[in-house]
Amino acid sequence: MNVIICNEQSDRLSALDIDVIKNIAGSFEPAEIVEMFKNFFYSKMIIDVTAIKHYTEIRSYEIISKGLDPDKIIFYLPQGSSLCSATFLANLVSIGIYNFTTNFDGIKALLKKSNTLKDVENIVKMGRTEATVITNSVSNVQSATGLVASQSYSSNSIVLGFKNVTDGAGATTFIYMLKRELDYSFGKTNVVALEIDKNDFRLFNDSTMISVKQADVQSVIMKLNKKIVLIDLNNSSNSSMCSEVFHLVEPSTIKLNKLIRRNKSAFMNLRSSKIILNKSMLMNNDIADFENEANVKVFFNVPPLDERKRNGIMGDFLIKIGLVNRPINQMRGASGKIFGLFRR
Repeated sequence: MNVIICNEQSDRLSALDIDVIKNIAGSFEPAEIVEMFKNFFYSKMIIDVTAIKHYTEIRSYEIISKGLDPDKIIFYLPQGSSLCSATFLANLVSIGIYNFTTNFDGIKALLKKSNTLKDVENIVKMGRTEATVITNSVSNVQSATGLVASQSYSSNSIVLGFKNVTDGAGATTFIYMLKRELDYSFGKTNVVALEIDKNDFRLFNDSTMISVKQADVQSVIMKLNKKIVLIDLNNSSNSSMCSEVFHLVEPSTIKLNKLIRRNKSAFMNLRSSKIILNKSMLMNNDIADFENEANVKVFFNVPPLDERKRNGIMGDFLIKIGLVNRPINQMRGASGKIFGLFRR
């Protein structure tokens, strides 16, 4: 069942033929919307953005995306408004909001399948020409100025960052395994991995896994101009070059307790982040308990893996983030699912 929050576009949304469990009308502070629905179960939420107070300000959307799951929200924009400008839509993408449209066809498509970063990656292409970018489909983007956080970087690259939250959560090895899977899918000449101010990659004996200085990241990305760039952010506090950042947590008792003793608000700061449980022995009910106690959503769950072998779980991750439709050249005997978790 779905939720509709409407205001100026209520008449149009009333004609939408879908199952609705709750329909409210009015103008609400972003924090009010979060408070109303943070513990409310629903399949998808359609928000007429005119129902959000200060809906022309990107900060309002950021509050909602941090308090609720943006994958479950469809932002219904007034057609032809300034919200449909390339700059505004790029700002939405930069805070992890990929589901927006101005028409019923777009809403119906997004009800069936949420957008991934790949679906809206054309928005991150840099350009100086502003245009109205939404027409009669979900992602019919004609031009955009690019992600605000990444405007100075190569427009041809999808840049994914990975950072440990708990000590030794395995971001470096995770990148190695993910890059190997991407090499099969896209070709080794189209993928590169970078680590910042460290030299662990040299142990993998892969010439396309490179160590760089923080000051050189921008120039290296632009010079290499690869389709996909993976970055180990463990020695960097700057993730502005990334299209998306994933935070790795090893959910063992000792690692979690050590993290909380060091920083009691660690998970509070990760509520809107993409969290990967790595080297995880948790089952479905354990993950639900973890999400409840930490007040976060788990994006993906990865059990302990043998990094010397290909594993279908890496292919599943690429499907989850929208980079591939299915694992390519899957190895015989590789696992195809992780308990069926976190799949649309």
